[in-house]
Amino acid sequence: MTGKSLLMIVGDFGEDYEIMVPFQALQAVGHEVDAVCPEKDEGETIKTAIHDFRGDQTYMESRGHDFQLTATFDDIDVDTYDGLVLPGGRAPEYLRNYDAVIDAVQSFDEEDKPIAAICHAAQILTAADVIDGRTCTAYPALEADVRDAGGDWEEGIAVDGNLVTAQAWPDHPGWIEAFLDVLGTEIDHQEPMAADD
Repeated sequence: MTGKSLLMIVGDFGEDYEIMVPFQALQAVGHEVDAVCPEKDEGETIKTAIHDFRGDQTYMESRGHDFQLTATFDDIDVDTYDGLVLPGGRAPEYLRNYDAVIDAVQSFDEEDKPIAAICHAAQILTAADVIDGRTCTAYPALEADVRDAGGDWEEGIAVDGNLVTAQAWPDHPGWIEAFLDVLGTEIDHQEPMAADD
C-alpha cells in the first residue's frame, strides 16, 4: 500500500478525540497527515475540548489536550493532498468563516477527493455548500442545518461518493473504516506467528 497525503483542518476547542484519534489512526496505517489551523504556524498548538455523553440533553465539555500543528495553513497547497479530514467540536463554528477553509473544502469536493467529516464539522460542509442533494449526517442537533442545506439526513455513519460523515467520536471505528475504504486503503490482516516459529 502506498500511503496517501491527507489534510486535517483543526482549530481551538475542536473535539479532542475527533482530532487525536483519526490523526494517529491514519498515520498508523501508513498515511501522512498534515494538521493545520488558519492563522497558526507549524509547531504551534491548538487547545482541544473533550465532549462526553452522560445522558443529558446534549454533551458536556471539558478541557482537552494541546495538539501540535504539523504544517502552516498559509503554506499548504490543497491540490497536493489526496483527502481531507474535518473534526468536530466548537472549532467549526469559526473555521467556516475563513474563505481559505471554504475554498479548500470546495476544491476537494470538486476534485471528487475523499472528505471525512464528523460531528459539528457539518457546519463547515454547509457553509461550503457541498451537501445539497447528498446523504450525510452530523451531531444530531445539527439535523436541521443539514436539511436546510439540502442534505438528506441519515443516522449513524453515511457514505455518499467521496463524502464520509459520522455523528460523533463513538462512531470512530465505522467512520475511519469507511474513510479508509473511500481512500482505497487496503490493510492486510496477517495471522500472528506462533511462539515456536
